Amino acid sequence: MTIEILVPDLPESVADATVAIWHKKPGDAVTRDEVLVDIETDKVVLEVPSAADGVLESILEEDGATVLSKQLLGRIVTDVVAGEPTKEKAEGQESSPDKRHKANLSEESNDALTPAIRRLLAEHDLDATAITGSGVGGRITREDVDAHLAQVKAQAKTAPVAEQADLAPVSHRSEKRVPMTRLRKRVAERLLEAKNSTAMLTTFNEVNMKPIMEIRKQYQETFEKRHGVRLGFMSFYVKAVVEALKRYPEINASIDGDEIVYHNFFDISMAVSTPRGLVTPVLKDCDLLGLADIEKGIKELAIKGKDGKLTVDELIGGNFTITNGGVFGSLMSTPIINPPQAAILGMHKIQDRPMAVDGKVEILPMMYLALSYDHRLVDGRESVGFLVTIKELLEDPTRLLLDV
Repeated sequence: MTIEILVPDLPESVADATVAIWHKKPGDAVTRDEVLVDIETDKVVLEVPSAADGVLESILEEDGATVLSKQLLGRIVTDVVAGEPTKEKAEGQESSPDKRHKANLSEESNDALTPAIRRLLAEHDLDATAITGSGVGGRITREDVDAHLAQVKAQAKTAPVAEQADLAPVSHRSEKRVPMTRLRKRVAERLLEAKNSTAMLTTFNEVNMKPIMEIRKQYQETFEKRHGVRLGFMSFYVKAVVEALKRYPEINASIDGDEIVYHNFFDISMAVSTPRGLVTPVLKDCDLLGLADIEKGIKELAIKGKDGKLTVDELIGGNFTITNGGVFGSLMSTPIINPPQAAILGMHKIQDRPMAVDGKVEILPMMYLALSYDHRLVDGRESVGFLVTIKELLEDPTRLLLDV
């Protein structure tokens, strides 16, 4: 019985996708629900599992191919035992006896290799067929491998000096070209769109992080025991942002054509760096969450982002974005707006600096805040007031609890 491997249903906003990587090769045994291939869109990576136990008969769309929803990727044969030739392979073997004979010899030679010899060949990137075995039945021994390596080194030393001189400059001036992932392409498009379609302006301020750091130090252990998650800075940032958005609704809005859309909910996007690139998963209804719920939500989104498990629903929406370049050591930056949002808040590295306090110089843990906003929608008064509100709430976290 033959089962077709199809591209999953793509989200409405995604026109096509790319075959990222096949985890199996034709002829490999597969089990039910085992991931066969990853399909990459400009938002998420979709895993395509096997629908049944069997053998991967064929691959119709190789790595890098552009595919559409429900397009045929390959086929699985459920009544073939792993190692037995599929119909296509059998036909090819019948038409080419020499190839079949060579394949059998290769399999026998490979079976004759001990695990230690296989590992040794892999370490030195050697081809077993190029080495003559002196062991019982023509088996390759460690001495055979050592002798082959010595021969290769001797040939390298006797190579013409001119030829070596020609190769030397190339070795340290090589280039590597790889295609951009769909996610990287989409990020580039959105960043360029933000620069070209918004009147972006950035305002700065700084905040004394000592009060929050003292709270974390005092309650960290108790908080973790009670809620099962560490108390970080991001939960304070989110709570401060939500309160500031309530006071300045213009920043919790977006432009839709000739209309301004004011949102009465608080979904905060978190900029997260992943192996595939930058993504902004959304933590929804932050005004209804406590510090522990926010920390758990952020941790879950970060893990999913790292593992490539974020869903489309977790990546769409969001009224405001927080990006924390401080985790990488950034002292100050001008973040770019995430359209169609009206603003983005950049948090940075906390660094001890001498500050004037009541006429005296004190060393305090200070952090720069950067708010980039769309000046078409947000005026200077609102942007500065919004940033100052966040500063005041972070420097006096008790106000977050008292709602003052």
